[in-house]
Parts: sequence; structure tokens; C-alpha cells
Amino acid sequence: MARFRNKGRKRMVVTKTVVNNKSPSVNQATGEKIPKSFVFSRGKLPSSLRQLELDLRKLMLPYTALKLKEKKRNKLKDFLNVAGPMGVTEFLMLSKTLDAPYLRVARTPQGPTLTFKIHEYSLCVDIAQSQLRPRCPQDLFKSSPLIVLSGFGTGEEHLKLTTNIFQSIFPAIDVNTVKLSSCQRILLVNYNKTKKLIDFRHYSIRLQPVGVSRRIRKFVQNHQVPDLRNLQDVSDFVTRVGYGSESEADDEAATVSLGSDIGRVNKASTKSAVKLQEIGPRMTLELVRIEQGLCSGEIIFSTSGGTNKKSEEKKGGAEKEDEEDEEDEEE
Repeated sequence: MARFRNKGRKRMVVTKTVVNNKSPSVNQATGEKIPKSFVFSRGKLPSSLRQLELDLRKLMLPYTALKLKEKKRNKLKDFLNVAGPMGVTEFLMLSKTLDAPYLRVARTPQGPTLTFKIHEYSLCVDIAQSQLRPRCPQDLFKSSPLIVLSGFGTGEEHLKLTTNIFQSIFPAIDVNTVKLSSCQRILLVNYNKTKKLIDFRHYSIRLQPVGVSRRIRKFVQNHQVPDLRNLQDVSDFVTRVGYGSESEADDEAATVSLGSDIGRVNKASTKSAVKLQEIGPRMTLELVRIEQGLCSGEIIFSTSGGTNKKSEEKKGGAEKEDEEDEEDEEE
């Protein structure tokens, strides 16, 4: 629980977080520092955005504080003080103004900070309810998602910086040493040049052996004895149609040759079909501002064309709190 000690106008806050202390700080394959993140809010949020905050924390697993404890009086500098000892390198901050919700992605401790306006968003529960067979295996979040960026190669400086920030959020991988079994999720970030909007989509990766019926695949995966009472021969179980086609994903999904075994069905040197299933959250973002520092400093990019820091979020409570943080530091 947070503790406050008042001395004049200054106060000290201890923020309690729940993180995995055994998580490595250096990538054994690449030798680079593993990025870690805090996902928290600035100001009051409605219940739907609170759930979006939890969904983003789940997306950032395993290198994030899933049970980060927030208090109303916590300032940005409180999170920054805790971030250093824990090796946190990225802040993802949600806020809400009278105009729209915003997402700020900042690199600690000195920035830069990217501010995105959230035009549309869907929660994980909404996406699951829209699917006939939602998929969420237990080991889905044991590894960080792969990230694929598309449409950012226009040569514009603000898009280059956006690309670098998105790439730095997740650990780098070595294609020669990465384990295929750890590639369970993928984050697709696509920039629409015409609308100048960013599509943010999160998928799970599923492999299906080519040429194997769904009936046989389920039999191998579930370890259950099939019901053969109404069949005259075992071959009827294999050849019977109606339970599933020979390969439901062969025509539409890409096929790959595996270099190692993955599970009981997908074997090395065999062809498997790659299928993506959206798990959320889903967002449509617009980059509205880039600041050189951590939620402060020189304006590198702004859609308003000006350099006034309050131009995009002047009606929101989040930026008012940031200004109070700066006043406390000056004192």
C-alpha cells in the first residue's frame, strides 16, 4: 500500500508493484538488454478504458508489471523512481480528455514521448465474444509477441522515430537461435498513408499440419479415446467426412516447413499451415505529437503545426498532473 509523508508541499510516495524478480534482464541470444514496461493511467478513466489498460498489460507480458498498484496521488516521477531499480525502459500511459482517449508511449528516463489519439478500440473480451471458438492457451503469454511493422517506410522522420519506439518495446530475436515454440503471438502495426492512421492488432499464432483431418488432429492433441460405437471399422473414423475437411487452413493460410517439433502434431521437416486468430486488444491510433523528453521538452512533431504543448490535450486532467509534477521538481 502506498505511504505518504508530507513535509511542506513535498511528499514521498512508495509505489507497490508486483513483478517477476526472476525474469532475466539480458537476452541470452542477442546479448541486449530486455525492455520492460509499466502500463498505467493518468487521470480518471471510464471502466472500458480501465479494462483496455489491463488488456495492454497482458499484451506486454511477460516483461511488465501485470499487477501494478496505482494510487490517485501518484505522480509521474513516482513511477519513474521505481522504474530505475526494476529496469523498466518503457511507459505506456492511458488518459482521457473531453475530446478523446489518448495513449502515450515514452522511453525512460529521458524520452522521447509519442502521443497517440485513440480513434477506435476493442477489448479482448469483445473480440472473444465475436468468435465461434475463442483461443487462449495457458502458455500463450509466456513469451513476448513478435512485432511486424508495415507502411512506415515513407522516409518521414516522425515515422522513423515511431518505428524505433515500437521496435524497442519488445525484445529483439535472433532468427538463427529462436525457438519456434516460443513464437505464440504476433503484434501487427500497420500505417495507412492515406488516412494517416495506425492499425494496432494482436493475434495468436497457430500451426496446423497440412493434409491431416481435424478429427485426427483433435485425437492426437486431446489424448482422448474416440467414440467408435456407431462405426463398423476404425478406417471409418479416419475417412468419415462431415467432422472437418482434410485441412481447413491449407488454402488460405501460408504453409511453412518446420525446423523442429512443435507439440504432438507438428513435426520437423513437415509442412504446417500458419493461422492467425485475433485475441485483442484492437486499436486505431493517430500520431498527434512527439516530445523530445519524458512527457515534456521540445516538440519534435505535432499535427497541429504548433509548438504549444497543450494544443492536443489542454482539456484533459492528465497533462495538468504532469505540470504539477514539473512544479514539484522545481521546488
